[in-house]
Amino acid sequence: MTTKPVNQKAWWLVLPVILCVAFSAIVHFMTVVSYSVQDIIGPDRRVFVGTEWFASVMRDSDLHDALWNQIRFSLAVLAVEIPLGIILALAMPEKGWKASVTLVIVALSLLIPWNVVGTIWQIFGRADIGLLGHTLQVLGIDYDYTGNATHAWLTVLVMDVWHWTPLVALLAYAGLRSIPDAYYQAARIDGASRWAVFWYIQLPKMRAVLMIAVLLRFMDSFMIYTEPFVLTGGGPGNATTFLSQYLTQKAVGQFDLGPAAAFSLIYFLIILLLCFILYNWMQRVGTQDAPGGAAS
Repeated sequence: MTTKPVNQKAWWLVLPVILCVAFSAIVHFMTVVSYSVQDIIGPDRRVFVGTEWFASVMRDSDLHDALWNQIRFSLAVLAVEIPLGIILALAMPEKGWKASVTLVIVALSLLIPWNVVGTIWQIFGRADIGLLGHTLQVLGIDYDYTGNATHAWLTVLVMDVWHWTPLVALLAYAGLRSIPDAYYQAARIDGASRWAVFWYIQLPKMRAVLMIAVLLRFMDSFMIYTEPFVLTGGGPGNATTFLSQYLTQKAVGQFDLGPAAAFSLIYFLIILLLCFILYNWMQRVGTQDAPGGAAS
């Protein structure tokens, strides 16, 4: 057997890009680290404060509320969008012109910019001119996302589900289409039910794409800013104030660069840790031998 030689010279083609990305990332990261241990009094006056900003930020009750809102929201997003995306992918046509048309229609919401999505739902939820708000009012439901904290939180969640479930569906659809027909033929020979085919064939084969979907949706939902800012502005009160909005208020609204830099590092570590936990958990899901057979 002959071994194909590997040409390592191709790395020289991508090396400039790697160096530019690494340089820009390191410069910005070290700037944030520098700000996080200093009190920025003026353009030419700074005082070293050590870990004082980290301790101050961690004691902030507004941060605790924003973190709790963020965790609840991200878990709800995963709990709704992942199963809904899988169901949508299973319902989509497998081939032909219908499959092409369906893929285009499903992907339409992904093409809409984030600020436009917030504006659409801001109008959609109004009781005077919005279809959703007016319909709920006619049905006798006192819906008010601007004054009711629960309604605002649910509206942001439904908005995110509408916007990003198609991404999960497209990834799951790609995973389904990559399954060889031999698996389905063997399942038909064994007399496997529709549920058995999904549980023992389709779901394990989609594990890799579902891991990507979970990580992408978790990271994106944990960094959500534009849509809730346009829709509710973080209100009513702090009901829809997430970590990114809290950070923006610190850095831009109050111009507290030291605490904002300290919190941005904490924010980064939180996302990194949770993604690491999710990744390792998803790596283990589906690797155990399934008990029983595929037939039922």
